[in-house]
Amino acid sequence: MTSQSALRNRYVDDQVLTVSPAKLVLMLYDRLVRDLVDAEEAITARSIAEASDKLLHAQDIIMELHSGLKPELWSGGPGLANLYLWLHGELIAANVAKDAARVAGARKLIEPLRDAWHEAARQLGTGH
Repeated sequence: MTSQSALRNRYVDDQVLTVSPAKLVLMLYDRLVRDLVDAEEAITARSIAEASDKLLHAQDIIMELHSGLKPELWSGGPGLANLYLWLHGELIAANVAKDAARVAGARKLIEPLRDAWHEAARQLGTGH
């Protein structure tokens, strides 16, 4: 018998494999912000293992966003690519130091990007 967790994981995997690239970017940004909020809370609560897990996942998302970026296609691309790399390093440093302020700083940079992607998707009719 298949467990509920396995069924959920399969559903999520199927959903990710069938969404448009634009929707996938939205999903990644939403999860990235969620991971950063959770990491801040975990650091504050001194839940070190949970904070580390959330920050490692956030780092993976940043690298996924970076690898999917084609900076040569638009003038802002190289800057965004550099920002992703800087954020990745910042999240590593925040994880090592268990520094909630660094996580909050990264989140404050990510949230406007997430919001801009959502707005662009809404205007183009490709979101939600």
